[in-house]
Amino acid sequence: MAAAAGVSRGTVSRVLNDDRYVSPAAHAAVRRAIAETGYIVNRNARSLVTQRTGSVVMVLSEPHEKVFEDPNYSTTIRTAIRRLGERDVSLVIMLAGDDGDRERVVRYVRGGHADGVLLMSTHAGDPMVDELESMRIPAVACGAVVGKENVIPYAAADDREGARQMTRYLVEQGRRKIATITGPMDTPGGIQRLEGFADVLGRKASRKLIEHGDWTQLSGESAMARLLERTPDLDAVFVASDLMAAGALSTLRAAGRRVPDDVAVGGFDDSSVAATTHPPLTTIRQPLADVAEETVRLLLALIDGGGPVDPVILPTRLIVRESA
Repeated sequence: MAAAAGVSRGTVSRVLNDDRYVSPAAHAAVRRAIAETGYIVNRNARSLVTQRTGSVVMVLSEPHEKVFEDPNYSTTIRTAIRRLGERDVSLVIMLAGDDGDRERVVRYVRGGHADGVLLMSTHAGDPMVDELESMRIPAVACGAVVGKENVIPYAAADDREGARQMTRYLVEQGRRKIATITGPMDTPGGIQRLEGFADVLGRKASRKLIEHGDWTQLSGESAMARLLERTPDLDAVFVASDLMAAGALSTLRAAGRRVPDDVAVGGFDDSSVAATTHPPLTTIRQPLADVAEETVRLLLALIDGGGPVDPVILPTRLIVRESA
């Protein structure tokens, strides 16, 4: 390989190990030689030298059915795979929806099979987080880990401001009795989107106008039914995810309520679901791909031995369609 590239073995090694101290010309020569010779890196041999596995584990703290129902996960996973692939790092995906899954994740990481951990949809008080923290392995989160905001770096959309944007919009449309369906209250999205709703409405954000879901469509259906039973004269609802909003729309349709004439509906995410509901959903766009990019960037910086990294909060945007 060194002869084909016209450089020393040391230079080849530095290129293969992503060492930054290689001239552009030498880097190009080695990459050209790799393409021409069909050379494939022996990961086991490289790991012996670098003490790295060349892989990162993404831990999704939700049951299987939620992961495959929610399109937000696929966007994040695709972005992470692409971004890590640029560094020749593989992504291992593990679910941690119950105690058995969480124990399996801890054993895997403790066994030295990953260079870092990328946490997704982590719930407050998850004991797995404490286990990972004790191992001192580089770890970051896609969305803050409630209670660990100053311990585990993260990238996230500005959930609270996004909720303010939607609630203000509903108020500006003349809606007087606005309800909300939150996400789980042990997640940052559940907590901060409710806070943003209350920031705008103040005392009008009464308990009877607040229901809780778990990010699934079914939970949106049942939460909307409880709201209608308790407050039949509500004229708007801010739903903390597009998938739950799709469920809310289904319940309103079954109850004979016209959207947006009788009840305006606003969602959050601007996922693929938003454009396929009937009517199409007015929602808050959170930059999921950008959040995933930043999360991976933070993790790679930690793996490369960088110092503490600051959280990254990205702005959201109101997307007006036909539901509100």
